Amino acid sequence: MILNYETSGKQSQAAIILVHGLFGDLDNLKSISRALQDDYYVVNIELRNHGNSPWTDSMTLAEMAEDIREVMNELNIDSAYLLGHSLGGKVVMDFALQHPEQTLGLIVADIAPVAYDARHTSILDALEALDLDAVSSRQDADKQLSEYINEKGVRSFLLKNLRKDDDGWHWRMNLPGLRACYPDLIGAPQSEGHYDGPVLFIRGGNSDYITEAHRPEIQKRFSNAEAKTIADTGHWLHAEKPQVFNGIVLRFLEDR
Repeated sequence: MILNYETSGKQSQAAIILVHGLFGDLDNLKSISRALQDDYYVVNIELRNHGNSPWTDSMTLAEMAEDIREVMNELNIDSAYLLGHSLGGKVVMDFALQHPEQTLGLIVADIAPVAYDARHTSILDALEALDLDAVSSRQDADKQLSEYINEKGVRSFLLKNLRKDDDGWHWRMNLPGLRACYPDLIGAPQSEGHYDGPVLFIRGGNSDYITEAHRPEIQKRFSNAEAKTIADTGHWLHAEKPQVFNGIVLRFLEDR
């Protein structure tokens, strides 16, 4: 399976692969992509069942890690740095555990290699409850969604996935597939192995996705890991303080 992706920078430069989180798309990591493209060959991918990538009935972390490897093969990339946010962070961790020899380094944004509780069930419920046949405009869709989701920013992020064509409004993400595979998505990476290359975990100071309790599991799988915290940010740290986030990423890469 070949995912949808965009590239920027020169192919002669070291490669870095960017992977968005659940319900996301290529646009989510455009800020860091622009910051990297002068010095790196940037590959910004869309996970299966998201955006313009293929839809499938299965999407384990291991399968999505192999999707990354397929993109690397297509682009003749032997090894790369990988950066992932949230679900994308789990995918790049799984890739490193499966293919350490192809991983130059990891940058993991606000996620740990552990299982989480079902935090997104209410969002899936809200998206499935949206009556697309009754949608006359994006504003109308936002009004419907506001009955279930109070936060305007969250609604705006989710509605980026809504598209209109000659047949009406439709989702660019595979909601039935995401629902069916959700237990896999919130689970811990299942791949065996250990990655001892450089790893940077970046957490939001107001987020509970990475806590001190996760340190043993991180060190067990990634012995050469370091962590940075961006104060006064939540789970969407790269969008809330992009300049700070980009600076941390660039400094980590420059030290390699």
